[in-house]
Amino acid sequence: MARMKCLCGMELSNHDAPNDVELVVYTDKEWERICDCESIEPWNIPLPRYNVWQCPRCKRIYVYNRENENPVMIYRLED
Repeated sequence: MARMKCLCGMELSNHDAPNDVELVVYTDKEWERICDCESIEPWNIPLPRYNVWQCPRCKRIYVYNRENENPVMIYRLED
């Protein structure tokens, strides 16, 4: 479980499971490899390469890799 403060000031947390903050994101190629079998067993689905969080208030997206506690990318809506 983790928590952080969005640049808009909102506290984000993945304490609740499921939650509206954490997104499960795979590239199309990653998903194709996962689905390239006769059946998908949920316990065999690998973790996504990136950990992605979305702020419910400002919709800003934070992208983390598994090796760094600081985001590697931050996206925000244009005005």
